[in-house]
Amino acid sequence: MKATKPVLLLIASLLLGEVGYADWPQFRGNNSDGIGSGSPPIAFGPNKNVRWKTPLAPGHSSPCLAGDRIFVTTCHAKDRSLSVVCLSRDNGEVLWEYSVTVDELEKGHPSFNPASSSPCCDGERVVAYFGSYGLLCLDHEGKPLWEKRLPLTKSFAGNAASPMIVGDKLILYRGNYVDHYLLCLDKRTGNELWRVPQSEKFTGEMACTACPIIAGDRLICHSARSVQAFDIDTGERLWIAGVATTATSTPIIAGNEVVVAGWNKLGEPSLRPPIPNFEKLLESSDMNGDQLIGRTELPKLWIFHRPDGAEAPMNGGTVTFRMADKNRDGKIQREEWIGVVQGISKFRDGYESHGLLAIPLDSVGLVSPDVMRTLTEKGIPEVPSPVSDGDHVYLVKNGGLLTCLNLMTGETTSRVRTRGSGTHYASPLIAGGNLYTFAGDGRVSVLSLGARPKILEVNEMEDGVYATPAIGDGVIYLRTHSALYAFAKEQE
Repeated sequence: MKATKPVLLLIASLLLGEVGYADWPQFRGNNSDGIGSGSPPIAFGPNKNVRWKTPLAPGHSSPCLAGDRIFVTTCHAKDRSLSVVCLSRDNGEVLWEYSVTVDELEKGHPSFNPASSSPCCDGERVVAYFGSYGLLCLDHEGKPLWEKRLPLTKSFAGNAASPMIVGDKLILYRGNYVDHYLLCLDKRTGNELWRVPQSEKFTGEMACTACPIIAGDRLICHSARSVQAFDIDTGERLWIAGVATTATSTPIIAGNEVVVAGWNKLGEPSLRPPIPNFEKLLESSDMNGDQLIGRTELPKLWIFHRPDGAEAPMNGGTVTFRMADKNRDGKIQREEWIGVVQGISKFRDGYESHGLLAIPLDSVGLVSPDVMRTLTEKGIPEVPSPVSDGDHVYLVKNGGLLTCLNLMTGETTSRVRTRGSGTHYASPLIAGGNLYTFAGDGRVSVLSLGARPKILEVNEMEDGVYATPAIGDGVIYLRTHSALYAFAKEQE
């Protein structure tokens, strides 16, 4: 029997993976858990297993997927325009671009881009957030449905918070010097349903970029110096746990616990390089033997330092000559240096140890530290979120240091180098029984899962990778600084 044209088209679509799409509705996918569907390739790159490649304007936002469409955001700094871009999932063709122009673009860390917040989507709409503009809701054809203008954010790092859609609600956690709150809108109209102001003081060290997640009828928010749970319908706060954190990475749900990586710049010994006493300083640096330290003799000494992210701008804070030369005579004397060392010690004492924490979901009120499990205090990533396969939880920090922990016992089972160097901004993902990690310089490492992950492949991109990819139906949608790639195994 001869197949009809519609049947042939359906068969072709099935073979090409063009029907039955798995969605990736927000940053890190379903409930931001970082788990992709299908079996993506292990080996890939600019010239290997490329389904398509599409050039993109600058932006660090992650792609989200709904049906046959991909949504990302971009920024054209020269004309101060911000855009939502829709691409075909099948071939990478740009289907439409919706742009707005602002009077002023949000400023932030040198690594920040005003299009750093990832959009979210469902089967009918896409919602994008820009700290320079506010919230935009469009349908899948690029038609505006509603918008909510918000004041220009002001912060040291830049506001890279990402919204999420939960049922008929749109959730955004927004923290900066101008305002600080958790917001819930009707996703269909943009009307405000509830708002919870945050009383914690926002400082220059706060990031507040974690995406909220859901656990049943509870909304979990990694917020400034805390993790909080709210009733999703009313915004009533159910519990709050104090955490030494800048609220950068997104938590995950593991069993009946919230697992969150709380990081702060002095939270573990590796971030606090030793400061020598005056005798050791003279021994190493007093080149002219006058028992004093001149301006050119003072070495680079770190008050705090990200040792494995050396190529990133603003990578730490150093002791300046002006800080030590109190009497401005051009020399550092013993008493002046003793004062510097004491001051740094006092400054460091103001910071608590950070860690990977597990908080019971059924907590109530102010959560006691006694009921929270500290899984580890070492190897905590500043930006990348944790990911779990159900048995283990995986952390990747600057320098490609991968920490694997047993989720039940909290035991650290291994620490290995992924061969990804330097700063890591993108979060690790799991798909096809493997772990994918992404270094800022564009090196993508693929490792086995389990107590002792092994490197399976190291892939080199031609450009940097700051955005966390999306993975659906065995395809990796990876955004570099200049393009969006779709990587998939070659059709047999």
